Amino acid sequence: QVQLVESGGGLVQAGGSLRVSCVSSGRTFSAYLMGWFRQAPGKEREFVAVSWSNGNRAYANSVKGRFTISRDNAKNTVYLQMNSLKPEDTAVYYCAAALRYDAPTRGATYNYWGQGTQVTVSS
Repeated sequence: QVQLVESGGGLVQAGGSLRVSCVSSGRTFSAYLMGWFRQAPGKEREFVAVSWSNGNRAYANSVKGRFTISRDNAKNTVYLQMNSLKPEDTAVYYCAAALRYDAPTRGATYNYWGQGTQVTVSS
């Protein structure tokens, strides 16, 4: 069983930056597809970013150029650096791990989820 624990959320002003982290308890972290999703109040969960085990990355259009996903396999950790934050980025951010590499933007692809961390961007 893999456990994912997010941290680093908080309150930030529009235009500011924040980095959220996710630590995995799994021993094969380097093999996992790692994704970040978010869910705003009253909205469906949406894909934010993904990191393949080979280092490739992909982003939702809404965050491209502002957010960066990275991973440190030695620390079993995936990060999401968020710059130029906007009020519409306000959401609970979840990290997720998958044992398969297809359909990385779909939540159903992922086997394990963290509990989420709140990010609030004030205008």
